[in-house]
Amino acid sequence: MDAIVSLYTHSDGRIARKTWWLGVLGLIVLSLIISIILGVFGLGLNMGLPAFDPSNADMAAVAEASAAAMRAGAWGSLINFAILAYPAYNLMVKRRHDRNNSGRDVAIYMAVAALLLIVQALGLGMSMVDFGGGIMMPMPSAPLSLALGALGIFGLYLLVVCGFLRGTAGSNSYGADPLDGAAATI
Repeated sequence: MDAIVSLYTHSDGRIARKTWWLGVLGLIVLSLIISIILGVFGLGLNMGLPAFDPSNADMAAVAEASAAAMRAGAWGSLINFAILAYPAYNLMVKRRHDRNNSGRDVAIYMAVAALLLIVQALGLGMSMVDFGGGIMMPMPSAPLSLALGALGIFGLYLLVVCGFLRGTAGSNSYGADPLDGAAATI
């Protein structure tokens, strides 16, 4: 049990890919549980989105309700991120250590992700777009879309590096090779 707790609470040492994937699986399960709980409080993704009714004369009200639902979902995502950021950071840094990397790229990724979640939760960078026929929907602005796209690419890079590439063979500056059995793993 101590090995599982330290997997999420300490960033020192190294872990192998298998341990990382098991840790990610644990975070996914926890994230789903948190999302369900947040959904009960109206902070889930797409909670409260109005049903689209083309005969509705007040499309502006539908658009505003959609924007409010998107902001509520963004707040839910921000809360979920805040709860899981520290364990995810520790898990990813240990994996980066296995590749003899300090993990600063993980810290940068987490900081940018937090900033973009805050921007979305506050409704900044969103604008109402007319889809024709009086249908207006909130959409991210071009700069926000570019930032989210860049963050997604950075996230894919970290996924490949952490989840698919082998660590440094033998000891490195962060500890013994976890595949040699000398380092603690679950």
